[in-house]
Amino acid sequence: MHETDKLTQIAGRRKRAHAQMVAMKSKVYAGFLAMEEAAFAPGALSKKQKELIAVGISVVKDCESCMQWHIAQAAKEGASFEEVFEAIEVGIEMGGGPGTVSARFALEEMESTGRKPAQSR
Repeated sequence: MHETDKLTQIAGRRKRAHAQMVAMKSKVYAGFLAMEEAAFAPGALSKKQKELIAVGISVVKDCESCMQWHIAQAAKEGASFEEVFEAIEVGIEMGGGPGTVSARFALEEMESTGRKPAQSR
């Protein structure tokens, strides 16, 4: 499948699901939309800044539809290519960051059981 086709399919599925949930008068979905509106309303952070945060979180969560939506929304709010790219890079770091926490725990566990490296590096 061509990448453009995949992006079109993701957007189409998102739009269809949105329309269906609205048509079904889902109270839960309506609540979600209200929460989304409140979360992205300008406040101490601008809508653009909030969308950039959402881009980074979308990368960590590996949510393609979320990435597509929030990148588009960030661009709509005036985010440059470089700003969106840096948000993506923050997502990369945050996705990898928890691994460093686990590694620290694993090293502490190894030390607590008396395991030591054969030689210092």
